[in-house]
Amino acid sequence: MPRLIASLRLCIAAMTLALVFAVTSSWAAGSKERICDVNADFALGLEDYPAAIALHRKVLRAHQDNALAHYHLGFAYGMTGRTTDEIREYLVAVRLGLDKWDLFLNLGLAHLAQKDWPNAIKTLQIAVLLGPDHPEAHFNLAIAYEMSGRLREAIQEITASLHLAPKDPEERNAKAIICAKAGDLVCARDEWTHLTQVAPDYIPARVNLAILNGSHIRPPAATTTGVNRLAVAR
Repeated sequence: MPRLIASLRLCIAAMTLALVFAVTSSWAAGSKERICDVNADFALGLEDYPAAIALHRKVLRAHQDNALAHYHLGFAYGMTGRTTDEIREYLVAVRLGLDKWDLFLNLGLAHLAQKDWPNAIKTLQIAVLLGPDHPEAHFNLAIAYEMSGRLREAIQEITASLHLAPKDPEERNAKAIICAKAGDLVCARDEWTHLTQVAPDYIPARVNLAILNGSHIRPPAATTTGVNRLAVAR
């Protein structure tokens, strides 16, 4: 059977940074106020990741317990392909008490990049708990479940994502692929048929529906093959 066409987006990515710098962004953790550095975050916002790394490391030399700076440094490492360093900095931020949903989302994505499905699931479950209204958290948890063969849980999470972002054709295509892999061909056919009606220019749905209608063999492989980072949102 021909391979079904996966979602064009590998995982949710929002590459426009929404940074609010130190003059306006601060948050309380216990009795401490945590802020980052204007210049370091400005470099991050410009996607100048080498500069962002250098500037955030400078901040941390003076303030090793700045959880937000560790998070930002980890993000910059991730955007330059340094996934191990990225995870290390995220975990430091977590140990220092930072509990932002997008931190756990990006940590989960880093685990996905390393094909560490158990840690990806555990971390993305926290992202969903902290950010239940964010479709990105549900979608990427669905992908982690799919990669682990937990297809029913994957369908549940991607359905939750679509409830929050119902007009996203790529997520709906991904749901249909997971349904087909789970043997629920009725679900897959319904999703692809719906897509051909509401997004007639979305080619993967038409191709996949034609494949499904021409065969009763379950599709192999996974919906996605890679990971993109979510932008740091302050």
